[in-house]
Amino acid sequence: MAKTFRVDVVSPEATVWSGDATFVIARTPEGEIGILADHEPVMAALQTGAVVVESEGRRVTIGVHGGFLQILDNQVTLLTDRATIADGGREEAARVAEQLAAQGDGEEG
Repeated sequence: MAKTFRVDVVSPEATVWSGDATFVIARTPEGEIGILADHEPVMAALQTGAVVVESEGRRVTIGVHGGFLQILDNQVTLLTDRATIADGGREEAARVAEQLAAQGDGEEG
């Protein structure tokens, strides 16, 4: 059994997802990052797109727009501007993320 670590995906409105995971994929300005237990500490900006969390044999995909990713002491925290769990895979989560980005663009001005 793979070692787990804590993951929290938080937006200003709510905690979107929280639990133990075995693997996370997120997009930063430098490219995608894959995270396993005991990952070195990292702080990075989040790009608009899909975040994949593998937990207890299931995969959760989340569309995120903006924010930051922190990895420290087997805890991954994604502080997002906006985030929503997608019902489909990565492609659906990417579409959700683009919708969240468009909503954000409409609010500024």
